[in-house]
Amino acid sequence: MVSGSVLLNALITLVVVGLICWLVWWFISYVGLPEPFAKVARVLVALVALIFLINFLLGFTGHPLIKW
Repeated sequence: MVSGSVLLNALITLVVVGLICWLVWWFISYVGLPEPFAKVARVLVALVALIFLINFLLGFTGHPLIKW
């Protein structure tokens, strides 16, 4: 059974990482990179966020992809 403290820490971690990814996404559009570079940067941010989310969820099962 997962305690409330662990779930609160997990929620805070997800919110902070999501906020960082959103801030990087916003900064890419704010700087105004040329289109091929902006699209590549957005794809990289999305991949990093997706890998983090998958690793985070697999951590609950005890088998994360990446062990920090």
